[in-house]
Amino acid sequence: MKKILLAQTDTTVGFLSQDVTRLEEIKMRTGGKPFLKVYSEFKNLRQDIRIPSLHKRRVRHAHKTTFVVKNQAFRYVNDPEHSRLIHPYKWLYSTSANESGKSYDPLFCHAACDVIIEDSRGLHEQSASEIFLLNTTHLKQLR
Repeated sequence: MKKILLAQTDTTVGFLSQDVTRLEEIKMRTGGKPFLKVYSEFKNLRQDIRIPSLHKRRVRHAHKTTFVVKNQAFRYVNDPEHSRLIHPYKWLYSTSANESGKSYDPLFCHAACDVIIEDSRGLHEQSASEIFLLNTTHLKQLR
């Protein structure tokens, strides 16, 4: 999928795509900072990322939580509305729908995306997700 979707994610309004280059252009981000990958099915997540056994249950049952394993940021989505959007693609890169360092601006977002997906929740900013760094022996809260 080369299109940029604008949709309400499980946390806030976000740009979603499998095209990391276009997302970098929109966000004016350098190639050094990776994007979050969101998954709607745990089996697809486990095919891409090896989750330490100690944390599998935590990841599966977490809500609005981002995890980092070996510099790969990911989120397993339980929210039914957002999960239904991701399901046909198996995974999507996700980033907040705003210019870097700024708040949500509907005019900027509508101009930057290819498809706007608005469900019953509408499009609105919410608080960011918690972020945890996982390794084989412990977890560390980053945000």
